[in-house]
Amino acid sequence: MASREGAIARARRFFDGDGAQGSGFRDLLAGLVAIPSTAQEEGREAELHRYLDGAIRPWVERLGFRATIHPNPIEGFGPILTAERLEDPARPTVLLYGHGDTVRGLDDQWRAGLRPWTLVEEGDRWYGRGTADNKGQHALNLAALEAVLAERGGRLGCNVKIVLEMAEERGSRGLREFVAAHAKELAADVLIASDGPRVEPEVPTIATGTRGSFHFDLVVKLREGGVHSGHWGGLTTDPAIVLAHALGCLMDRHGRILVRGWLPAGGVPPAVKAVLKGCPVGGGGEAATIDPGWGEPGLTPAEKIYGWNSFIVLAMVSGRPESPVNAVAPEARAHCQIRYTVDSDPAGFVPALRAHLDAQGFPMVRIENAGIRMAASRTDPDHPWVRWAQASMQRTLGKRVQIIPNASGGLPGDVFVEHLGVPLVWVPHSYNGCKQHGPDEHLLIAPAREGIAAFAGLWWDLGEDGTPPRRG
Repeated sequence: MASREGAIARARRFFDGDGAQGSGFRDLLAGLVAIPSTAQEEGREAELHRYLDGAIRPWVERLGFRATIHPNPIEGFGPILTAERLEDPARPTVLLYGHGDTVRGLDDQWRAGLRPWTLVEEGDRWYGRGTADNKGQHALNLAALEAVLAERGGRLGCNVKIVLEMAEERGSRGLREFVAAHAKELAADVLIASDGPRVEPEVPTIATGTRGSFHFDLVVKLREGGVHSGHWGGLTTDPAIVLAHALGCLMDRHGRILVRGWLPAGGVPPAVKAVLKGCPVGGGGEAATIDPGWGEPGLTPAEKIYGWNSFIVLAMVSGRPESPVNAVAPEARAHCQIRYTVDSDPAGFVPALRAHLDAQGFPMVRIENAGIRMAASRTDPDHPWVRWAQASMQRTLGKRVQIIPNASGGLPGDVFVEHLGVPLVWVPHSYNGCKQHGPDEHLLIAPAREGIAAFAGLWWDLGEDGTPPRRG
């Protein structure tokens, strides 16, 4: 007789490579990783299509979905796959999101024995580009769905729609326009999807949104060309020094943001503080250290990363570092980023910055190329769908599931909130130390195995009574 326990057991057997569903999840993921579907390298455009048309569409069509591959509304960006499997309009409809594009392969930077487009298993890890971001994550969710279908004899008990894009690593360009144009076809009760890291490798996590990403350049340009450092050093203003001091007035040496207009006006909201009480934060593996003295005083590490804003200098340059010459450079430039929560208004970032620089004596510092790369989003952590998903996962895994108000990174959840009005339930299967945008990207096997089991339980429960009320 079909059962919830049987569906979860099927999913685990497939993950372990021991069952009738094929050779196992590792081999499935190896085939996906082998497609070099990077959106950040010229000449790989055909691979973006091949990932959808050759790997994903045949799979979901075999599972009873009706799939279509659409051109991106913005020329030059990757295609978008949609698929739907509709059983009963009276049952809940889930929107499943993922992205099959990756960052650059960085082929020459991986350590010996590893290559970006070949899955390699070492100890508790699967290495390869896309294992964590995001091929492994959406593949786990689809494999869990397949296990539930097999257990129920071809019936799921709910409706599922899929959006799989191929331009997320280029800022999800075109996704907003696409979702707006197809809002009726994509209508759903909830978005349940996976991307990003858990709070700690061992702690199953639900994020109800993501921080936004705001970028800008700070530029000091004082002359048209460099001048001899011997003749002019000590006499003429060095733009690199001016820029360094300007950056120093934006944040103190302990990481406290001094442009207070960038921050949530009311501090961390009480509801956010409540859900983050006792929340662990840990990178695991080879992640960076968590430095207690860095950042906003008085906040816990969880509040700093999930409930507050951060300022980062992503790059800065003056002159030619790769080939220095004896000259005072004509200009200096820094590319900066603000990671912000929905409690801040990004429309005020540039005015606050301009006022602060002027007040600190830096009117010569220009602000250029300012704008949002990805907007912030957040569903109430106490939303019925969030708590329903937490209860389902805790029943499956037998352990506490941590809810966070938003992931620390960026995802296009705001697109689905704005145009579809869906609550967000992000269930990450990775961890902070996965090196997802650098060489040696990997997926930890144990959290991934928990992930496929958790999603098998979610898919099963979506077909049972007790789901939150349908949208009107």
